[in-house]
Amino acid sequence: MDKMSQYMLVAALIALALASVFYVWETFGRRTLAARAVTAGGPGAQVAVADADGSGKYASLLLWNGLAFLTLWMIFRAVYTGHGPFSNMHEFAAAFAWGIVAAYTYVELRTRVRAIGAIVVPAALAVLWYASTISPDARPLVPALQNNLLLTVHVAVSIVAYGTFAVSFGAAVLYLLRERVPAGILPDARVLDEVGYRSITVGFPFMALVIILGALWADVAWGRYWGWDPKETASLVTWLIYGAYLHARTLRGWKGDRSAALLVLGFGAVLFTYFGNLFFGGLHSYAGIGR
Repeated sequence: MDKMSQYMLVAALIALALASVFYVWETFGRRTLAARAVTAGGPGAQVAVADADGSGKYASLLLWNGLAFLTLWMIFRAVYTGHGPFSNMHEFAAAFAWGIVAAYTYVELRTRVRAIGAIVVPAALAVLWYASTISPDARPLVPALQNNLLLTVHVAVSIVAYGTFAVSFGAAVLYLLRERVPAGILPDARVLDEVGYRSITVGFPFMALVIILGALWADVAWGRYWGWDPKETASLVTWLIYGAYLHARTLRGWKGDRSAALLVLGFGAVLFTYFGNLFFGGLHSYAGIGR
C-alpha cells in the first residue's frame, strides 16, 4: 500500500503539472491570440482560434485525473498508516493539495470559469511538489495525535477551509490583474468578485470549526483549550482577516481592488499558519504537523 500511495502521488504530480500548463495557456495564451484575432480579423477570426484549440477541455480532464489520483493516494495512505493524513507534513501537504484541487473542481463545474485554474492549479501543484520533497516514512503517532477521530475531523475541516481560501485567492489575483492584461482575456470582474466572496462564505465557518476542534484537541492532548501557541495564534489571525473581509464587503460595501487585496492577504496568512510551525516551534512543531 505504501508503494501504491507513492505511485498515486507521482501520477497526481504529473497530471497537475500538465493541467497547470493547459490552464495557463488557455487563460493567458489562447485568449490573447483570440483577442488579437478579433482586432485583426473580427469575431469570426476569434471563433477560428477558439475552435482550433481544445486546451480548456484538456486542462479540465487532467485536473479530474489529478483529483482522482490524490483521492486514491489518501485511501492507500490511510490503509497503510491506519490513520488520517495528519501525522507529518508530507501527509498534510498532500491532503492540502487535494483540498485545493477538490474545491476548485467544484467551482469550475458550477461556474464554467476555467481562468481561475491558471492560478489555483499551479498553487496546488506547488503544495504537492513540496509534499513530494518530504520523507513519506510512516512513524508511530506521538501521544498528542492518538485521538484519531477528533484529529481526522480537525484536519478534514482544515482541508476544506484551506482549499476554498485558495480558490478565493485565485479569483482575487485575477481580479487585480484584469486591468493589466488586454480586455477580454480574463473573466468579468463581477464574476471574479462573486467567486471570491462565495468561497469565503464556505471557508470562513470551516475555519471557525478548525479553531474550535483544535481547542478541543488541545484540551485532550495538553490539558488546556488555548495557550497562544504560534499555530493557534496564526489560525486566529487568519480567521479574523477573513472575518474583516466579510464585514467590509457586506456591511461597508467593499468590492473591487480593496476586497481582492484582503483575500490575497488572507491567503498569505493561511500559508503563514500552515508553515509557521516550521519556523516558530511551539507545541505543533513535532513531526512537522500542520493544522
